[in-house]
Amino acid sequence: MGLKHPAGGEYSNQTRIIVVGSLLACFTTILQSAGMFGGIGFLISALSTLPILLGTFLSYRMGILSYISAFLLILFIQPSEFFVYPFTTGLLGISMGFSIRFFKKGIFATLFSGVTLTLGILIILYIIRFPVLGPTISTKIDVNTILIILIFSTVYSWVWLKLSIFVIKRVNWLWGK
Repeated sequence: MGLKHPAGGEYSNQTRIIVVGSLLACFTTILQSAGMFGGIGFLISALSTLPILLGTFLSYRMGILSYISAFLLILFIQPSEFFVYPFTTGLLGISMGFSIRFFKKGIFATLFSGVTLTLGILIILYIIRFPVLGPTISTKIDVNTILIILIFSTVYSWVWLKLSIFVIKRVNWLWGK
């Protein structure tokens, strides 16, 4: 696969990082908040991974800035997403953006992001004891549940990898490539 970073490294323009990172955080917050509408809103909410992923791919600093800023905005706008965003969609965006840049191979990016997402879900489910997967999934540790979450997270990460490669190739022209 071998995705190439558009500028070959970190961007030197700090203002650009702050402005674009802030815009990505706003987009993330809007997308994550769509879940409160139910139905199609849940599908739209899943797209909140994309702005964080793009920010992290373009610059680690921008990704972290976007992730933290979006978390704080979500905390004020929709507190019900307080546990969900930082351990699921946001974490997947950070890990996928990082792994695409760091590993440069699809299989490693998928596995790393899948394991990271699994750990995030398990933290919510078993440590915080928040029923993130609904009331039918117990917050008591179960190996079968963990395996199902791992398989789902890995497949979900693979789908996000394919989507992100498509989007990154289309967005490169914005960054001078």
